[in-house]
Amino acid sequence: SGLYDLIVPQDNLLRKINDLIDFTFIYEELVAKYCTTNGRRAESPVRMFKYLLLKTIYTLSDVDVVERSRYDMSFKYFLELSPEEALINPSSLT
Repeated sequence: SGLYDLIVPQDNLLRKINDLIDFTFIYEELVAKYCTTNGRRAESPVRMFKYLLLKTIYTLSDVDVVERSRYDMSFKYFLELSPEEALINPSSLT
């Protein structure tokens, strides 16, 4: 999004990580773990991995990482969320 280009600096750590790492390998690793014909739609495994990565990088709790994702535009950029998109429930990370 053009908004993120204005708000998140080019030298931001999370922007650099997103630019350097292709996270699609996560889908390949987990494809056999998800049932496409049964149950409710799962959260994106890449996004869940990124939440856990944010927790580790910034030493945050489940609740804190989700709360910070509400207002920190670099977190939203990293998680590939639109500014108005809803966040997960922190209990999803446990």
